[in-house]
Amino acid sequence: MDSTVWNEAPTVSIDYQVQPNDGVRAPVNTKVKVLYSKQYLYIGFICEDPRPSEIRASVTDRDNSFQDDYVGVFIDPFNSNQHAYELFVNPLGIQMDGMRTGGNEDMNFDMLWHSDGMITESGYRAVMKIPFKSLNFPKRKVQDWSIQFIRNYPRSNRYQMTWSDVRLQNSCLMCQNGLLEGMQDIENENTIELLPYGMSYQSSTINDMDDPSSGLDHGPLKGRIGGSVMYSPNSTTSLNAVVNPDFSQVETDAAQIGANQTFALYYPEKRPFFMKGSDLFSTPENLFYSRMINRPLAAGKVTHQSDSYSIAFLSAYDRSTPYIVPGRYSSSLVRSELNAYSNVVRGKYNFGSESYVGGLVTTRNQGEGSNYVGSVDWNLQLADQYYFNGQLAYSDTKELADTSLFSETRTYGKSSYDAAFNGEQFGGTLVSADFSRQAKYYNFSFGYKSYEPTFQAQDGFINQTDQRRYEASQSISYYPDADWISNGSFSVNAAWRYDYSGQFQERYIFTRLSNNFAGQTYLGVSFLPLNDEHFRGEFFTGMNRIMIDANTNPMEALSIGGHVDFGKYVYRAEDPSMGEGYSISADATVKPTDRLELNLSYNYSTLSAVNGSEKYYSGDIFRMTGRYNFTRKLFTRVITQYDSFDERIQIYPLLYYKVNPFTKFYIGMTDYMNHFDQPGPNGFEGYRETDRQFFVKFQYLIRS
Repeated sequence: MDSTVWNEAPTVSIDYQVQPNDGVRAPVNTKVKVLYSKQYLYIGFICEDPRPSEIRASVTDRDNSFQDDYVGVFIDPFNSNQHAYELFVNPLGIQMDGMRTGGNEDMNFDMLWHSDGMITESGYRAVMKIPFKSLNFPKRKVQDWSIQFIRNYPRSNRYQMTWSDVRLQNSCLMCQNGLLEGMQDIENENTIELLPYGMSYQSSTINDMDDPSSGLDHGPLKGRIGGSVMYSPNSTTSLNAVVNPDFSQVETDAAQIGANQTFALYYPEKRPFFMKGSDLFSTPENLFYSRMINRPLAAGKVTHQSDSYSIAFLSAYDRSTPYIVPGRYSSSLVRSELNAYSNVVRGKYNFGSESYVGGLVTTRNQGEGSNYVGSVDWNLQLADQYYFNGQLAYSDTKELADTSLFSETRTYGKSSYDAAFNGEQFGGTLVSADFSRQAKYYNFSFGYKSYEPTFQAQDGFINQTDQRRYEASQSISYYPDADWISNGSFSVNAAWRYDYSGQFQERYIFTRLSNNFAGQTYLGVSFLPLNDEHFRGEFFTGMNRIMIDANTNPMEALSIGGHVDFGKYVYRAEDPSMGEGYSISADATVKPTDRLELNLSYNYSTLSAVNGSEKYYSGDIFRMTGRYNFTRKLFTRVITQYDSFDERIQIYPLLYYKVNPFTKFYIGMTDYMNHFDQPGPNGFEGYRETDRQFFVKFQYLIRS
């Protein structure tokens, strides 16, 4: 920011507060300067602070600074109010980025750009250098982009401020952006990106799982190479391909308690190839869930965006293909070593300020089995604050003829088809629709969903079918702007569920009171005054529960949160019964220094018979992640996870050097220790190492 060229830059101010309430002047001064060349967009921020010693800023990994002070920009090059790049930087130059689609944010999105930052005597300064090669934008000689500058100011409250006057009464955030006008002759043509990788690894596995003293079988040292290529002939079109991808550097999923869950659990996507452009494949229902492409040998993707429409196509040859077999009371996750071809085509046409209509087709073929899904979805802005959205879909499924893979004979509703992989062929429908009002003070929605018993989306995440569901909700928000409370809301949600033949299955009413207090403290209290359910032939009533959520971030060095849920539940066994219990979860982030960070989480759940005669289950999961940041590019991380349900300890140490989100060097290991309880004089009780892997990996981004 000391360069004299900034003296010629157009300058604007971030003058408006939007959180915790709008219509208020920003509590601190912020200037934003913008420049551009043929290759780059430059944005400079000058942030004043009356108490610079209270600025929150840590040296940490990218996408990990949202509790800090930061500045950022939303960029919507197509002015469609449908998709926007979100780029943020903290006072030390640490990057965060994401992709906004409608009202949803995907913070797993990564983009190549440059940043720096510095704390000064009067506040801090930050600079972004954004390559036009990293952005999709329309083919125009003169570019006029929708843009918003923001500043996050975490003190007694979490203040968020914007350049343009954003009002919460208008539910469309991006519709209220300002404009970046008049950019000419900017370049993004014939861009080529190569991302090769090479790795070496060695795996060890216990010789005999029934004998903890059998020792480890140390496998040979192996190697693997692969990589990806991306070609963009222009600023609207991109072609991507990946061969033999490796995801060993992806942080392991946090374990979830599934002791009383009968449906498959959802885990977010973290793999870079599938995250890039994922917003173009999303639909209201999860008809495409990229983690169902488990271990691809090769995959390719083509995307195209214009002013009013987008088209995306993905094709993959998968190894070890998984299946989610849905049902009324449960789903089954079937793992296999089968190969499968998957194809996904998504198209979307935007019109008006927030409306669109789209279509999706997915296909999966494996041997004699197949699954084809076609759908149409929409979001219509009927008037200011009023929306109608939904999705219609039809699936055609030809099962594998292999009951050794899956032989469960539960039937799909009242049809003649069962869940076993016995070569049956059937079709099914999905219907989803919702009418809603979205405003500052009063909101409501009315929705309907139906899933035919024989509907399946094998490349998606549909784990419960055979249902017709009616939903309604309303909420009232308030903004007292007092010293001790900034805003809050009271909401009521209700749902009635029937199976596809019309038999009543479930009803509930859910109430919630939530408030944001001083000290960046949140408290929410929920109550189920009505909760009745039919489950596997039994009817359970009076399952009232209370839920409490709280979190606070009073200082830079400490953030704490927790959840408590207690009352009556259905014990979802083959012979179900009423249970009484509770679950507790807590998490904390501790930063002893600006380079050391500890993240701790704990989950405990227990359920017993109402009369106290039997404990159905009880267990906990503990996870700790320690990260030390030597520099902005060199880190070490250790994840430790203990799961009492599986009686397993997992340890994942990792040292990594990250030049940017794509050029990285890793050296690490995974270590599993299982608990053994063998009685007798020669038995063993305790934990013993059962699996271990060492790996070294290097990948390097080449762009031209």
